[in-house]
Amino acid sequence: MNLRRDVFQAIADPTRRAILLLVASQSMTAGAIASNFDTARPTVSKHLQILAECELLQQNQNGREIYYHINAKNMKEVADFIEPFRKIWDDRFNKLESVMKDYQSKK
Repeated sequence: MNLRRDVFQAIADPTRRAILLLVASQSMTAGAIASNFDTARPTVSKHLQILAECELLQQNQNGREIYYHINAKNMKEVADFIEPFRKIWDDRFNKLESVMKDYQSKK
């Protein structure tokens, strides 16, 4: 059975989220990525494969090395989903800040 993975399944795993954070600032090889984890390299390779299948990572070959970098276009899908929740929490924190200022001024 061939399951279709989506970006939300991919980011559900903490190791894959850590990989995305690693390659967010610079392209890295699989070996360089794997050196940041205490797991076997084939395990990291599987995570890279899943992220590539979901198109959260792109691969570029430079000689014999394959470099992974983030695909910002598909990360936008995640950001767009999270945005309404961020607005809700911003509103709640702003209300809390207002309550705290009122409380401190009455003290």
